[in-house]
Amino acid sequence: MRRHPSMVFAGVLVAVVGVMVAASSTQPTADSEATPSHVSLMAAGPPGVPQAPAPEPPDLLQLDGLANKATEAAQRVGADISIAVLDRTTGRLVTSGDGAAFPIASVAKLFIADDLLLQVAQGKTKLSPEDRQLLDTMLRASDDYAAELFWERGGGNAVVDRVIRRYGLRGTTVPYDGKWFTTMSTTIDLVRYYDMLLDGSGGLPPAQANTILADLAASAPVGVDGYPQRFGIPDGLFAEKVAVKQGWMCCWNGPNQVHMSTGVVGADRRYVIAIGSMQPVDEATARNTLTTVVKTMFPGGRT
Repeated sequence: MRRHPSMVFAGVLVAVVGVMVAASSTQPTADSEATPSHVSLMAAGPPGVPQAPAPEPPDLLQLDGLANKATEAAQRVGADISIAVLDRTTGRLVTSGDGAAFPIASVAKLFIADDLLLQVAQGKTKLSPEDRQLLDTMLRASDDYAAELFWERGGGNAVVDRVIRRYGLRGTTVPYDGKWFTTMSTTIDLVRYYDMLLDGSGGLPPAQANTILADLAASAPVGVDGYPQRFGIPDGLFAEKVAVKQGWMCCWNGPNQVHMSTGVVGADRRYVIAIGSMQPVDEATARNTLTTVVKTMFPGGRT
């Protein structure tokens, strides 16, 4: 991941608990130097065989309180945090922290992959074996070279614009400078993106969506640039199966570190989580802050 300027997050604390009843499903309402924009940050058994009771969902009222606790603790050490957690089974959404848009760094590689694979599904382009390897490396190990290649091939900002329109991402904007890593988005938009990727309502066919999800499930511990990628969701939810796309960059308006941890949690892909942070500290401290946020929200390393 390259390094960038940063901005100070607006310190807004938001806690939202959405409760859905019956079968309804709700969509949650998305490195070099740059000039900062406004930043704030988861079977049925055979007939006649009794089924084991479904596991109880976590108490999202409790999770709401834990998310607020995590946000407040992060603020005390100088970090701004934005959190969104979606239970795809119930449609409940928990948010905390600053809900404004911020640069999503390498999480934008999701949009690049999505747009590219849709072009493949529609017969508008083909991937060579080398292209497919680059795609996998881009998603698993956050390869910037691959991102640049596919970004230019897809028309730059037009890539993000097409994804915004297909997924209805109201808080997401194309990069002001034409650089994929300064794509702006919100944690709510990012959980919306994952939810629609999973159910197909964003337009990407299941085969292509599964390509993305399989790569995220195989996320490398270290990126191609040598940066540790286990912060946040992977280290915080260590007892769960996760499929993640991480993002990081420095320095956004000075020494501030921006870190993103996003993805799908649980063997049944029930939960979608997006967490962003910004903190004027060293890289290791910033990574630890984000992991501590997740551990505070999910004691015991599971949902």
